[in-house]
Amino acid sequence: MTIPVPEDIPKWLSRSADPAADTADTLTVARALRRAVTVTSTPRQAAVLVLFGGSADADPEAPGGLPADAEVLLTQRASTMRQHRGQVAFPGGEVDPDDTGPIDTALREAWEETGLDRAGVQPVAVLPKLFVPPSRFDVTPVVAYWRTPSEVRVVNESETERVARVPVALLLDPANRFLVKSTLGYQSPAFQVDGMLVWGLTGGILGEIFRAAGWEREWDHEDVRDLETALAAVGMTL
Repeated sequence: MTIPVPEDIPKWLSRSADPAADTADTLTVARALRRAVTVTSTPRQAAVLVLFGGSADADPEAPGGLPADAEVLLTQRASTMRQHRGQVAFPGGEVDPDDTGPIDTALREAWEETGLDRAGVQPVAVLPKLFVPPSRFDVTPVVAYWRTPSEVRVVNESETERVARVPVALLLDPANRFLVKSTLGYQSPAFQVDGMLVWGLTGGILGEIFRAAGWEREWDHEDVRDLETALAAVGMTL
C-alpha cells in the first residue's frame, strides 16, 4: 500500500517515506523469514506507528536537515506480558475488524496505548509488511509526523510500562549504537538510550529510516554484542 507523501511534510522527514528496504539487512531478513518459516496458518495482521516529532524547519547544518528537537515515540512493553515482555517497541498492535486499514490500526493502537490525540498525527508513508516469527504477525510500519504533539502516558499498565519521547539525536549518537546477536544467530541494529535497549524489528526499522533519510552518523558496525548481555546492562531479560 502506498500513499502520496503530503506536500507540507517537513523536508527532513520526507526522505523517510521511501526507504530502500531491499538493501537493508534487517528488513530484508525480516522478509526472508516470512518466506522461510513454515506457516501453518495465515499470519495475524498488525501495524505500528513510527511517529516522529520536531520542528518543521530543517537544520541546514545537520545531516539530512534533522532538527535538534526531533524525537520519536517509543513504548516499553510490560514485563508480565507473555510475548515480547519488556521490549521497546513502537505503539501498535493487531488489526481490529473495524479498522479501515493499517493507518487506522496504528493510530487506534497508539491512542489506546499512549493516549495521544490522533488528530495531531499526519501519516507520511506505509512501509511493506515485515514478518515477526515469534508472534507470527505480519507487521505494517506506518511512518507519521507528529504535527501537533499531545500529552502521552501509560494507559494500560498490564500491557505497557513506559511511554517515552526519545530524542533522535540520542539514537544517532555513535556511542549509543551497536549490533546485538542472539544465541540463535539473529543479529540486529541496537540502540542503548535512557535506560532502554532498542533492538529487533524496532531497531531495524529505525536504523533503515535513519540511513534512508540521510540522518545517520558514522558508527562502529563491527561492535557486535551478545543480546542477553546487552539486555542485562539495562536491567532487562529475554
